[in-house]
Amino acid sequence: MNTYTTNALAHGINGPNILNNNWANRPDDEKFLSLSSMLEFKTQDTQHLEENLTHVKSLKFAGIHQDKDTQGQIVLEYKDQETNKMRQVTPTHWSFNQLASLAAAPSTYMRDLPAQLAAECMQWGLMENRSNRFVKTYGQLDSDLGQIRAATGPDYGRIYDHEVIRKAIDFCKYRAWKIPGAMVGSRDGLAEYNPDLPVTLDTTTLFASDRDCFLFLVDDKNPIEVGKLSNGDPDMMFRGFYISNSEVGAKSLKLGSMYLRGICMNRCLWGVENFSEVSIRHSKFALSKWYDEAAPALESFTAGNSQDLINGVQLAKETQVAKSDEDALSFLRKNVGLSESMAKLAAARHLEEEEQPVRSVWDAAQAITAIARDQKHQDTRVDLEKKAGAILDKVVS
Repeated sequence: MNTYTTNALAHGINGPNILNNNWANRPDDEKFLSLSSMLEFKTQDTQHLEENLTHVKSLKFAGIHQDKDTQGQIVLEYKDQETNKMRQVTPTHWSFNQLASLAAAPSTYMRDLPAQLAAECMQWGLMENRSNRFVKTYGQLDSDLGQIRAATGPDYGRIYDHEVIRKAIDFCKYRAWKIPGAMVGSRDGLAEYNPDLPVTLDTTTLFASDRDCFLFLVDDKNPIEVGKLSNGDPDMMFRGFYISNSEVGAKSLKLGSMYLRGICMNRCLWGVENFSEVSIRHSKFALSKWYDEAAPALESFTAGNSQDLINGVQLAKETQVAKSDEDALSFLRKNVGLSESMAKLAAARHLEEEEQPVRSVWDAAQAITAIARDQKHQDTRVDLEKKAGAILDKVVS
């Protein structure tokens, strides 16, 4: 692997630089209030995007220096093999990862450098790239300075987000899948779940980012009582499913089972009813193959026996993992894979919300999914929720 060393002072770097560009700082996820608005946005967005094939050796990086207090912008220049035109584009946070990989450069380290120096390192890495291969670029190229959203292999078969959203709308035709409601205060001062609240940007479960899109939909008109809360009220969960896709090469197309817990809005990605996930890599005809498998799997899950969920929750509550707070932190670190700080945060959040310490597998799962709600990006939230689902799966397997 190539390594990069340089004298920072020789490049006029005298202190910390502000990272304020997308290639260096990942932007927040976009949020949508309905499937129809998300579909419209994604369809229109795709009309301004195009694919091009170019040779790795033709890629040229340049750093635009703005002033001494800013990091600057990175610009990529390359020749379009089909039109023979020179293109100038700026990378997104995600496509910068892919471009850095082509240059055998560590993207995390590159983001700590000013744009000019990062561009020099990336260019050097590309010149040392002996693969002599083509790359498929994808982005907005209909302007003087466009944006590159992906740099994938030449044979990458793209599944567009708007195509996936149309399939999700098809799923909703056969059951009342929807964006969840929320907990609200009632006249007597007690909180209750209202499935009919208008969707807001704070409550929506439709997201898109520079690297993926996520849809989380539930049937919250048919609650499943899985036990009792500490105050004696029923503990309600709702069946649901999620879809994730990346049209820029970040992940496969997936549909998975999900449960939403009404009292806290924790999402539980758990295959307790013998259905977990249908996944397919992007390739030609992949979307239709995925739909043919996902549609009957979702229909079977919809008609499933809720007793499996109820029994699974009860078994998770009965399965003890800790006798003390130290045991709980140890379990969250060693068995779940949380860092020490995240484990402490999860345990504290569970104590605050559930008014009891982490002692069982169910407690641990709720602690993890509680801190997952704090995540800025859905992919990192889902990673945590899958960790919670994994420890629950071990109980019922």
